[in-house]
Amino acid sequence: MVDSSLLQKMISYASINQEDVVLEIGAGLGFLTQLLSKKCARVIAVEIDPKLTKILKERLQGLQNVDLIEGDLLKVSVPQFNKVVSTPPYSLSSPLLFWLLERRFDCAVMTFQREFAERLTAPVGSKDYARLTVNTYYRAEVELLDHVPRSMFYPQPDVDSIIVRLKPRREPPFYVEDKGVFFQLVQTLFTQRNKRVRNAILPFLRKRGMKRENAIRIADSLIFHDKRVRELAPEDFGALTDEVIRKSNEKDLLQ
Repeated sequence: MVDSSLLQKMISYASINQEDVVLEIGAGLGFLTQLLSKKCARVIAVEIDPKLTKILKERLQGLQNVDLIEGDLLKVSVPQFNKVVSTPPYSLSSPLLFWLLERRFDCAVMTFQREFAERLTAPVGSKDYARLTVNTYYRAEVELLDHVPRSMFYPQPDVDSIIVRLKPRREPPFYVEDKGVFFQLVQTLFTQRNKRVRNAILPFLRKRGMKRENAIRIADSLIFHDKRVRELAPEDFGALTDEVIRKSNEKDLLQ
């Protein structure tokens, strides 16, 4: 993003102050990095492109509160941060978000491709409603802020963007007995989002060691068994997870 007013707006949305340590993913040519360095205690700027890193070293020299890291965010070691302000590469959006939601932070303000951003808050049953929607809802509050036309970027992409603000929840919006099982269940079911739950859940039950005939019987007895996967609200996935855990732990159902 090369529009200074929008970059300043992103910084404002994150309420950056002199005590914050801010992570920037995809520092590019350093426009946002330079603005952040004037507002916060430290900037951790990550850039994977060695050519851009070389330019950044020249542009950012003299800024004592900027740590420049060359490499893939998902593979390098990143120091502790409490806020994120970034215009990350579109190709990194999904893995970045899942990576981020596993970490502790106060607030993240990022630009995402419009279609991706709208999936974060998609209504139940819509074409954009997906695993990403449920996982994000469980872990964070999401706000879609400003639409950003493609002309605000250089080089200009083929799509428009949206500025998104994420704030991790202090407590999940609903209870699940096992978060790991919950996320696995959501992932498995959304690979067959148009199927009814009774059919989509069979592979998941079999992976938990359940005999085929018992898996079929249990699948038919589960709550929401006749609903399509895309029709389940996030809370429904939670209730379904707890019932699956309880029923799959019954010894006479296992091989």
